[in-house]
Amino acid sequence: MEKIDSNGFLEWARVHGFLYGTLRNEIEEIIAKEHRAILEIDTQGANQVKEKKPDSILIFIKPPSLESLESRLRKRGTEKEETIKQRLTDAKSELEQADKYDYVIINEYVDKASSKLSEIIKKESEK
Repeated sequence: MEKIDSNGFLEWARVHGFLYGTLRNEIEEIIAKEHRAILEIDTQGANQVKEKKPDSILIFIKPPSLESLESRLRKRGTEKEETIKQRLTDAKSELEQADKYDYVIINEYVDKASSKLSEIIKKESEK
């Protein structure tokens, strides 16, 4: 909690019952080297980043449906029922925020989704 209180995170959030965050100094080091940082974060964190760094590009990776997301989570066999239910509840509210993003990729087929992500990164890097 000390890093949160001292503004040590660029973004942080409680996600599915756990605390996650991105250290501010790590991102500042990347930017100082004139590199781009790519963050894999939830919508809470993305909103914080966009507020602090308005020129950030947000890409929402979206499941084809909540049913397919549930099926994927269950097939993994790595999470308890309680966790799956929490993730699905969280996903519903996260999906409602997709329109705030610069790009939305529907992750139905991993090869197509990853190709689209690569295209977006290349396009934005050329700006």
